[in-house]
Amino acid sequence: MAASKIKKGDSVVVRSGKDKGRTGTVLQVLPKDGKVVVSGVNVAARHRKPSQANPQGGIDRREAPMAISKVGLADPKTGKATRVRFETQDGKKVRVAVKSGEKIDG
Repeated sequence: MAASKIKKGDSVVVRSGKDKGRTGTVLQVLPKDGKVVVSGVNVAARHRKPSQANPQGGIDRREAPMAISKVGLADPKTGKATRVRFETQDGKKVRVAVKSGEKIDG
């Protein structure tokens, strides 16, 4: 399996959709579904009936998964969305931002 270009903890920029332009941190990557969960982005509201566990009921707001193609890694230099390429440096495979050439990890 190929290495993922976006990983948990990365700072990403939303490229399309209702949250276009917003930034956040990746909380979870779902590779089988091709989706990511980003903090503060794509927040879904769910109305809950009162129950024994939650006697008040109310509205639960939480981040919903979104397509990984809608987000781009934030460039370490500029903070704008960039593509990612892999390079071998000192015998290690590292991720590099295409726009700036800046090393992302490693």
